[in-house]
Amino acid sequence: MAVPPIARREPTPTILHGHALEDDYRWMRVKESPEVIQYLEAENAYTTEAMRPTEELQAKLYTEMLSHIKETDESVPFRERGSFYYTRTLEGSQYPIHCRRKAVGDRYDPAQPEDVILDVNQLAEGQAFMALGGMSISPDDEKLAYSTDNTGFRQYTLHIRNLSTGEEYTDSAERVGSLVWANDSRTLFYTTEDEVTKRQDKLFRHRLGDPSSEDALVCEEKDERFNLGVGKTRDGRYLMMEAGSHTTNECSYLSADTPGGVFLVIAPRVDEQEYYVDHRNGLFYIRVNDTGKNFRVVTVPVDGGGREAWTEFIPEDRESPLEDFDVFAGFCVLSRRVRGLTSLSVSLFEADSTLQQPRTIAFPEPTYTAMGHVNREFETTKFRYSYQSLVSPASIYDYDVQAGTSELLKEQEIPGGFDRARYASERLWIPAPDGIQVPVSLVYRRDRFQKNGANPIYIYGYGSYGYPLPVGFSPARLSLLDRGVVLVYAHIRGGGDLGDAWHDAGKMMVKRNTFTDFIAVVEALVAQGYGAKDKVAIEGGSAGGLLMGAVVNQRPDLFRAVLSHVPFVDVMNTMLDASLPLTIAEYEEWGNPNEREAFEYMRSYSPYDNLKRGDYPAMLVKTSLNDSQVMYWEPAKYVARLRTLKTNDTPLLLHINMDAGHGGASGRYDYLKEIAFDYAFLLRELGIES
Repeated sequence: MAVPPIARREPTPTILHGHALEDDYRWMRVKESPEVIQYLEAENAYTTEAMRPTEELQAKLYTEMLSHIKETDESVPFRERGSFYYTRTLEGSQYPIHCRRKAVGDRYDPAQPEDVILDVNQLAEGQAFMALGGMSISPDDEKLAYSTDNTGFRQYTLHIRNLSTGEEYTDSAERVGSLVWANDSRTLFYTTEDEVTKRQDKLFRHRLGDPSSEDALVCEEKDERFNLGVGKTRDGRYLMMEAGSHTTNECSYLSADTPGGVFLVIAPRVDEQEYYVDHRNGLFYIRVNDTGKNFRVVTVPVDGGGREAWTEFIPEDRESPLEDFDVFAGFCVLSRRVRGLTSLSVSLFEADSTLQQPRTIAFPEPTYTAMGHVNREFETTKFRYSYQSLVSPASIYDYDVQAGTSELLKEQEIPGGFDRARYASERLWIPAPDGIQVPVSLVYRRDRFQKNGANPIYIYGYGSYGYPLPVGFSPARLSLLDRGVVLVYAHIRGGGDLGDAWHDAGKMMVKRNTFTDFIAVVEALVAQGYGAKDKVAIEGGSAGGLLMGAVVNQRPDLFRAVLSHVPFVDVMNTMLDASLPLTIAEYEEWGNPNEREAFEYMRSYSPYDNLKRGDYPAMLVKTSLNDSQVMYWEPAKYVARLRTLKTNDTPLLLHINMDAGHGGASGRYDYLKEIAFDYAFLLRELGIES
């Protein structure tokens, strides 16, 4: 059998608030060190050898997953000005091709000549990694501004393409984030990031043809909690600049017709208040949480004053958080969370800009994800939305706001004999230790499931940043369901599934609620017969990897196998290093450990700092060398320390993608092979060998 690498130990403790944070592996932070690379490669070699008996299963899983994907496919075209835009994929090609066709009146006509505006496969030639960042087409439809990352570090380079000739302009800039054209089609606004912390802190104005060294600095955000972004109202009238932290933001506007002007603040930032702005007929429509966590909508005339001039348009609903608000010329759409599920309601504007009674779009299943799709046109009578569930493939609909009816435009085709009638989904509510009810979504194959505690069960969790855990369809997931695995999604506190209050109940000084929620869900599902107590697998990534580390430390006996992607496990050392990307901004999510109370609380759950001698479940820990959000050394140090403490012989594997970043492989076939690798590990540990 292969022998795992043993990392060199070099004690470098940090003393703070009278406590020593022990760290024997800080030397792994030196990415350029040959010793570090050699160690990571040794871990990969060990993992490859340990997984060698599953190679046949990996190949089988990959073939199955590929059989459920329509490799040559095309997205539903969406209208933007005089063209319809879409992406298509070709069998054997890793990346999408972005295209457009001229509109014929209001219609999409596939007989019109296709204009390929960007083939990502060509950009990826000779690259181990390729990802697109922003894309913005100029109002005259002649120029495409886009950004690319070829390392996975999410460090993007700006490019501008002439869509008439296909040639690239020489205009360029580095470390760009958001980007948008002014209405003259010659002025481009873009943000850039700080070179050390990767915070988007500057907004520039660029004139086509000028060197980037001559670009005008429009704004520099000094507060290290805040990032800058730039966009445009749906009607194309105003450019919008936003400075935002995790809990607070501030918006400024500038007429898109006068790009040389000055951005004006709509309302100065107020701590713990967020507001989001669009424009219609001389009014700004603002979704804001100034009266409560669930948001309301107010209006104010352009140039009409600050908060004192706001007029309430839609009051806050104390039961249903207002998650989004879309404004069009003749109607608006409210997206709310109702008991954790999305509700979309559409209201027509009267002539005096008051609203008619809303119509709610009905969804048929007990658990699902629905949201607005691509809606670029301001003057329209259609609202486009997407819908999917654990058993229903992703679908795109147009909702006719006059008739109140939905038209199915496309449902994702699932080849390979998929029949949704074979699968069932459920929505459960499980009490946490403090009595709070936690929503849970689950799916299983009907003929492979009995509620008798015999099935293997796989639970996924995240629970951070107010991010609602999506409940969607996955063709790859069929390979688990068809083998009798029950799949579960735990909508635990810290996420946004029940609005901002749900987020607040699982962050900062109550973060441990996230972990106890997850443990309670697992215990209840086993007790209710949804899964076997000795066949429990769990997965989480990034902040969900923190969840994995924390629950394993608390209840290592509860789990058979753990899959942890790019896990944020070295909480204390990361949050004490203000030079790292994200750290200062993250104080609003985790706390500032330079403050004693926060230090003590964070130390109580930090996975790296709470490892102890004992038995642990089988674990596959995955990271990428070029990850800019959770640095590779966090999982590497975590595995190295755990190897010195675990007392049983369950697998402990570390896999490092040496050519990617936070999201793993960029090509769709490469990514599918990663999933097959993960599933082979889980299935083997759950006793399913074929």
